[in-house]
Amino acid sequence: MTQTRIPYGWHQITEDDIAAVVSVLRHGQLTQGEQAAGFERELAAYCGAAHGIACNSGSSALLLACQALGLKPGDSLWTSALTFVASASCGLHCGARIELVDIEPDTGLLSISALQDKLWQARRAGRLPRVLVPVHYAGRPCDMEAIGALAAEFGFAVIEDAAHALGATELQDANSRIGNARHSDAVVFSFHPVKLLTTGEGGMVMTNDPLLAERLARLRSHDIQRTHASEEPDWRYEIQNPGYNFRLSDIQAALGRSQLGRIDTLLERRRALACRYHGRLTGTRLKLPPTDADEHSAWHLYCVQCASSAERRALYDAFQRASIGVQVHYQPLYRLELFANRGWQPKQFPGAEAFYAGALSLPLFPDLSEAAQDEVISVIERTMTRVV
Repeated sequence: MTQTRIPYGWHQITEDDIAAVVSVLRHGQLTQGEQAAGFERELAAYCGAAHGIACNSGSSALLLACQALGLKPGDSLWTSALTFVASASCGLHCGARIELVDIEPDTGLLSISALQDKLWQARRAGRLPRVLVPVHYAGRPCDMEAIGALAAEFGFAVIEDAAHALGATELQDANSRIGNARHSDAVVFSFHPVKLLTTGEGGMVMTNDPLLAERLARLRSHDIQRTHASEEPDWRYEIQNPGYNFRLSDIQAALGRSQLGRIDTLLERRRALACRYHGRLTGTRLKLPPTDADEHSAWHLYCVQCASSAERRALYDAFQRASIGVQVHYQPLYRLELFANRGWQPKQFPGAEAFYAGALSLPLFPDLSEAAQDEVISVIERTMTRVV
């Protein structure tokens, strides 16, 4: 990850974080120890889920969730047309067929009406999904109550891609955190350095199903099962299915546990910076993120909409000259070469096309100073006076 003068996202590391990691290096078990197990328990408790299964990345967590739910060749996985590729590639690794659902052009979230229409068409054709992966884009929660009701009606499993949404709360209940898996089979988090909480790299699957949690934990560690009945020490084990080494080390888990202790402070700072963008950018030609769910969002991204592709290009280039990091989240999946042979056309996804045409993510992270944020705003104001 290349560091610019003002990056679009950056981790916060404190002396307490460093001390927690050093303590494991000096005195602890480096992997498969108490730190990882403690991190799982504590984050599950924070989210209100029964089980947490820590992994070495969010992408690994998505794959484990798919495999633990039995996704296989001949099945289909549906996900948002505009998301990071991991939301779909987890299905490809299982041999499943990928189908895309259009998004709401105002929020970037999976469109409930588009999902309903596609499900009715799929039922008539006998091609309902095995798994749906809704994406909590930019930290704003999807309507999981509606998605959960559709899952019950049409009989598919739900894996929430909450890589952006640690700390977010449900739209219907500000006291109910994303990650509680009330309306899904599993929820997946990412702990990449630009996320609210980081372990360097890492992820976790949250679930309330004890059998699913057991399958996830086994697959994460080569599907090893200790089979001997005796309480005496024994070296024997069994493996029934090919698994992975997707474990999170105790070094990483110690960092995550330390950061979890101040997660609410990190979240409050993101929300304050987003509010400041709202106030300073209102009145410009930029279309700002909707504010109706501010108190529910984790504000992983502050994504504005430019009026045209030319305006976005001009702004992007101006930020590059100023050594300020901005990003486009994301190229729609149907535009990637990976999916070029699927026959998808942009006109099938008008919401994703409209959103992608002007999307630009501005710097947003807890240690972004107000002076640095003012520089970001200044570049916008100077550049937009010159864009026709």
